[in-house]
Formats: sequence, C-alpha cells, structure tokens
Amino acid sequence: MTHGELEDAIPLYAIGALERGERQVLDAHLLSGCSSCHSALREFQAVAAALPFGLDIVAPPRLLRATIMAARASNVGPDTTGRTSELSRLGPGKWIDHVSQPDSHSTAAWSSILPRWILGPAIAAAVAGGYMAWSTYDSQVADDPIALAQRKEQADSAASQLAELQRQLEEREQSLTRAREELHRSLADMADLKDQLIQREAELDVLKARLDQYEKRRPRTPEDELAVLLRTPTTKAAVLAGTEAARDASGIFLYDRRTRKAWLYTLNLPACPAGTEYRLWILNEKPVNVGAFHVGKGETAHLFVQSAPDFPDTKALSVSLEPVGGGPQPSGALYLRSDL
Repeated sequence: MTHGELEDAIPLYAIGALERGERQVLDAHLLSGCSSCHSALREFQAVAAALPFGLDIVAPPRLLRATIMAARASNVGPDTTGRTSELSRLGPGKWIDHVSQPDSHSTAAWSSILPRWILGPAIAAAVAGGYMAWSTYDSQVADDPIALAQRKEQADSAASQLAELQRQLEEREQSLTRAREELHRSLADMADLKDQLIQREAELDVLKARLDQYEKRRPRTPEDELAVLLRTPTTKAAVLAGTEAARDASGIFLYDRRTRKAWLYTLNLPACPAGTEYRLWILNEKPVNVGAFHVGKGETAHLFVQSAPDFPDTKALSVSLEPVGGGPQPSGALYLRSDL
C-alpha cells in the first residue's frame, strides 16, 4: 500500500473497521514512526469519540431488546461442532462487516464511488448512533412505570424549581436595576446640592466682604464698643448701687485695662436739672474725672470712654451730679457708688 492509501485508511482504523491484513500493514507503518499518520490518527480518534454526542437520541422499537436477547441466546456458546460461534471469533475490523453484511460486489462498488476518508466518518456515525440508541433503550426499558413516574415527577419538580429560580433571578435583576437607577439619581442630586453649596458659599463670601467694607466705613457706636467689651476675656466689671439720693438707681461699669476702654450703663437716675450733668469719678487718693453724661426725664443713660485713665489702685467709683463743666473734684450729691 502506498502512503496515500495508508492515510486514507486511517479513519477506518480509528473505528476498528479495517480488514486484518490492512490493519496489520497500517500497524507496521505506525510503528515505523510516521508522525503525520500518528497526528491524523489522533485527530480521527478524537472525532470518533465525539460523534455519539452529536447524534439525536431515538427511542428504539419496544421489541428490539427481546429480539437481540433471543438472537444472543441462540448464537452464544459452542456450536454443533463444539466450536465457538463465528461472531465471537471476529477480530478488530470484522464486526463492522458482520453488522452491515456487505457482499464483495457492494463493497467494491462503494469503494469505487466514495473515498475512504468519507466512508470512515459515515461508518463511525452509524456505529455511534447504534450505540446511543441501544444505551437509551437499555436505560428506558430498565425502568418500570413507577420509576418512570417518579422520574417524571422529579423532572417536573426540577423544572418548577428552575422556573422559580429564574423568576427570583429576574426579580433581583430588576431590583438591582432600580437600585442602580436610584443611585444614579442620588448621585445627580448630590452633585446638584454640591453645586448649590458652592454657589451659596461664594455668595456668603461676597456678603462677608461687603459687610467688612460696610463695617470699615460705618463709625462704631457705643453699643458696638459695649459688644466688644462683653466679648473680651480681660474685661473687668463693677456694679454701682444707688445712694440715699436715688435708692432705685443702679449701674454697671466695664473696663478693659489692655485697651483702656470703659463703659458705664445706668438705670433710674433722676433727670438732670438745667445746667447740670452727671460725672463718673475714680476715687483714689485724689478723685479722677472719667467723663460726663446727661440723663433726660424717663431715660436711661450710658457713658463710653475711649481712653480711660489707668487706675490699678482704685478703691471706689462714684457718680455725682455736678454743674456743667464743673471742677476737678466732686462737689455735688452722690447718686451711685461702688467699692472695688
């Protein structure tokens, strides 16, 4: 046989469908180490192993098993001459001829019409189909009606569980889709809020700058100075009480030694007669005039001093009623007094 004929015989060799003589020749050729034929043989063996899985399962006739078993019972064992049956002596490659029962004329005709590389896979497919049909039939007839009913019930239950799992999976996918959409909306809302916050912060900075400019242009009132004194940690405070001249009168005195700013706020002082004013005095060894203020009828009064004299040794504070532009010492009646 030529090398080309040997290559054409490899598909039949892969499914064991060669005659003994041809098989022996191909065996010898493979043993010689032909790499191309070895590679082709591996490919055809892989195809032959996969062929049964590509066939449709067909239920065999109901009487096939009985027919086969009856034929097996009549053929297996020694024949009338004490020899085993011809089927048991078939070598590799002979069984395909026994199954198909070809005659020499039909084999020659097919060999002349079809190349062996086409005939080999076709025979392999036929053998695989028969094997699958027999296996299916054997598994089916082996089950009784009760087992078949149980398997059908199990299949229905599995199908129901599968449908339920698919439904749950679809619901979870829908929930995930909704959650993803909600997350996108939340992120979009957060981005909008962030933009609004940035815009409000910019507006606040503008307003703060305008307020600073306004505060710089606006003169500070005594009330502003009072607010500063109240926020300053170093500010000292003293309470002034009314004397015999004005028992209901009272006052509070704030003083910051660091800035030397002072504030006096009074209540219930009588209105100043014409030509008079109230004066605040620091009573040291010698009285020191801090400042003067006027009180009208029904009014409260305050006195703010930008630069009050330092009085570390001050013993008392007092408020007296003095003539306008009075002297360096108190001469009128005292209305408020506080001991320090």
